[in-house]
Amino acid sequence: MIIQSRHTFKKAERLCSKKRIETLFAGGSRAISAYPLRVVFRERGETDGEQEAVSILITVSKRHFKHAVDRNRTKRLIREAYRLDKQLLLNAPALEGRKLDLAFIWLSDDLFDYPTIENKIKILLQRIAETL
Repeated sequence: MIIQSRHTFKKAERLCSKKRIETLFAGGSRAISAYPLRVVFRERGETDGEQEAVSILITVSKRHFKHAVDRNRTKRLIREAYRLDKQLLLNAPALEGRKLDLAFIWLSDDLFDYPTIENKIKILLQRIAETL
């Protein structure tokens, strides 16, 4: 089943629930790295009331970027790359009927340009689809 999208990123796609974030990082999660990003993901149970197939969290530590401008720029680039490339994951046959929580974690102290970040997001999304 191929899902057509208008490349949107709605509020429902954001991982905001403190309980779900804690369970994502508590255990039973898998992690994949593609420097300068790491993605931690967990399959969400059907009991969780979210409608979206994939919910994401983006985190950039103050340890890596002291200035909020740099942290916000990096998060914006990650969010944009995910918005445009999320179809790689949503159209994967392995995701059929499953729901995921993802956390993108920034690992580098350096700023990267958009094409580099987009390439790494594509790699991570393809690896997740293969892992499922």
